[in-house]
Amino acid sequence: MREPEHLGTTRLLDGRVLGWAQWGPRDGVPVLFFSGAAMGRSLGFGADAVDRHGVRLIAVDRPGLGASDPAPDRTLTSWTADVRELASALELPPFAIVGLSHGAPFALACAAAGIANAVAVVSGTDDLHNPAFTDLLDAHVAKMIQAAANDPAGFEESFAATAGADMMWRLTTGMSSDVDLAVYTAPAFAAVYRQALDEGFAQGAAGYARDLVLAFGRWPFDPAGIKVPVDLWYGGQDTSTVHSPDLGATLALRIPTARRHLLPDAGGSLLWTHADEILESLLARTG
Repeated sequence: MREPEHLGTTRLLDGRVLGWAQWGPRDGVPVLFFSGAAMGRSLGFGADAVDRHGVRLIAVDRPGLGASDPAPDRTLTSWTADVRELASALELPPFAIVGLSHGAPFALACAAAGIANAVAVVSGTDDLHNPAFTDLLDAHVAKMIQAAANDPAGFEESFAATAGADMMWRLTTGMSSDVDLAVYTAPAFAAVYRQALDEGFAQGAAGYARDLVLAFGRWPFDPAGIKVPVDLWYGGQDTSTVHSPDLGATLALRIPTARRHLLPDAGGSLLWTHADEILESLLARTG
């Protein structure tokens, strides 16, 4: 872990600002990072790996989180438009995307739109409306998905009024395996992660609440139509109830270009424990 080497903002055509942070060589291969639930831009991954692989890692705050202006009615589709604008403004050559946990639907939306040349989903949230998961979903998560479907505005309003950084910390650690707790509660990591959560809620919880509605809603794209290479990374010790219920097995069948990596001894924290392998595989698929 290390602090970002550069913090920036980019103004979009509609006047909104997107915040981002950067690590690695500025002339490196660009990899956009869409982080997990309510995480601000300062939490990156693979500090040594980005240098070793020549990666320009750019963590992007979604609207309403961190340094990015709100967009109350945003969708997964509007997010792809924001990413197109950001890449153009930064004059990026062809780029790849890493989507962690809650960031997975945002990464796959970009894959479906064809605006990245490769995508890695790590410990990702899945299409939880898929009938294949009916008997696999945690009961509490199933109720949340149903509530979000029945009354999305009310669901969003409820979470915007109650969510916060401390809640997210308790939620993450409370559903983590021992493998993941060893990572998350290590003093150096915990400090950076807590800082990222504070950033994510700096404008309040509305940005997180909107993310939650989008992640728990029906995807506005068909995974079968994705044409760019997709790596799906999951750890066998991942006990999070909001990640893929079958650790990406069904999703790998739905995406024609997908390659699934299941690491039996890793947890949901594998982005930080296996960054080298994730980046090496991603870069190999960008060609």
